[in-house]
Amino acid sequence: MNSIDWTSFTRVIAVKASLTDIYNAWSKSSEMERWFLSKADFYDEAQNRLDQNVGASSGCSYAWQWYLYDETEKGKVLEANGRDFFSFTFAGDCIVDVKLTVVGERVVVELTQKNIPTDDFSKINIRLGCDSGWSFFLVNLKSVYEGGLDLREKDERQKGMVNC
Repeated sequence: MNSIDWTSFTRVIAVKASLTDIYNAWSKSSEMERWFLSKADFYDEAQNRLDQNVGASSGCSYAWQWYLYDETEKGKVLEANGRDFFSFTFAGDCIVDVKLTVVGERVVVELTQKNIPTDDFSKINIRLGCDSGWSFFLVNLKSVYEGGLDLREKDERQKGMVNC
């Protein structure tokens, strides 16, 4: 257990899709709701909600909800370059960086969550919990964009499933 880095982790997946489509999957509410969230709202710096099809930019804030969860995650977009990098706060003061690289016909999505506190609660709920969650959602991103199949459980009677 001493060799585990409790402060960060990285997950990588290759998705056969265009760079623009995968960037939009992270920056537009309408696209995030296809593979990740039940409700995604971005707000400009004046707290006006962005249209679902407008990409978030640096300085925007967000409110996100998932299927089968009651909580709303709120945070800020730290960097959005409009092409291949999107960074945001998550789970308190953690930072998630999403780097996109084109390799052949695929976009390699490299997600790093860092700045994770090292208290026992954070080790379990953020380091291990988010690692598991991001692993599932990255697979779902690939599934939705490559074949259209959404793997998320949406039936309220089925709480406790893999995507919960």
